[in-house]
Amino acid sequence: MIRVLLADDQHLIREALAMMLEFEEDLTVVAQCGRGDEVLTAVDAHDPDVIVLDIEMPGLDGLSVAERLPGRAMLILSTFARPGHLRRAIAAGVRGFIPKDSSSAELADAIRRIHAGGRYLDPELAASAMMAGENPLTDRERDALALAAAGASVAEIAGRLHLSEGTVRNYLSNAITKLGAANRITAIRHAQRMGWI
Repeated sequence: MIRVLLADDQHLIREALAMMLEFEEDLTVVAQCGRGDEVLTAVDAHDPDVIVLDIEMPGLDGLSVAERLPGRAMLILSTFARPGHLRRAIAAGVRGFIPKDSSSAELADAIRRIHAGGRYLDPELAASAMMAGENPLTDRERDALALAAAGASVAEIAGRLHLSEGTVRNYLSNAITKLGAANRITAIRHAQRMGWI
């Protein structure tokens, strides 16, 4: 049996996925989590063979969870299938990425492939990621833009990143320029659409 941990903050979706996977003769769901920060404890307690993670979860997002579990067989299952998310997931060691609108048969097949040491990438998403290119933002530019997207002022961003306000303005200005945006709002929208923040 392939032991699966499911992590998704939407209770109904998580329960439905668990029921669908239990119909498969070789798959069993050993744990379910509704928050990203619960996953690390559940992994220690249940030692799953494959971890299926949603990206958008409270506590920790799925990509942050994946970065904390190197060497584990992981699959991202998400509505938010953006090129930047795929690249970050692969960098974190995730071996599969599949949209939530996939069939249960595709999900089961992806889990089996990952368990066997292979990879499973949605073909459309893989093509989009290749066409999108690399994230042009530095880590600091990305951090500053993400905090701005959450509504933080320049002073608040400076305080949280332990930088001067002038340095924060420079990072935001650089991000706007690199993204070819007219202003901060347009830069934020573009970076979110690409999955870069």
